[in-house]
Amino acid sequence: MAGNEINVQIPQNLDPVYSNMIQIAFKDDEFTMMFLHQLPAVNQAKAKAIVSISPSHAKKLLAALQKSVNDYEEKFGSITPAAQPEGGSDGFTLRGYS
Repeated sequence: MAGNEINVQIPQNLDPVYSNMIQIAFKDDEFTMMFLHQLPAVNQAKAKAIVSISPSHAKKLLAALQKSVNDYEEKFGSITPAAQPEGGSDGFTLRGYS
């Protein structure tokens, strides 16, 4: 393995989850992301995962996501956000609690 590669062990009982909405909150020492699945045509969402990370890891996540989006768009073309119905959710809610 290269110097910065790690061996990732994934438990057999770990199931992938689908999320179409995220809520992000932060305070001085952490960012908390709640991944949700919003049910269609219902004003309701179910939490699928809650992940807390340090501010420095949040910055690294931002850079990794930007690189991944850039790589994706280079391969498949520009991502255009879907139009939202009037009064509809954009799938993202930012709530700080600092």
